[in-house]
Amino acid sequence: MVVPKRHVASVFDLPVNEFAEIWQMVGKVRTALQSRFRPDAFNIGINDGIPAGQTVAHAHIHVIPRRKGDVPDPRGGIRWIIAEKADYWTRR
Repeated sequence: MVVPKRHVASVFDLPVNEFAEIWQMVGKVRTALQSRFRPDAFNIGINDGIPAGQTVAHAHIHVIPRRKGDVPDPRGGIRWIIAEKADYWTRR
């Protein structure tokens, strides 16, 4: 997960230079994960706003390494990748 130092609810609330910097960091994180773990692919995602599934009111970008066959059907991206952990907000 890549999180800006500035507290904003959405990455789109960041000034242009910080917006660019956070995406540069996403690339660095992806490269580091690729080098260390050699995944087959990545999901890179943002839940921007409560109706989109954002549950933490601080901008952040998910960088999720994936492996072929890690789920039966990867279509649909990051939602419910780990089904038993997906509904974390009701199990506190």
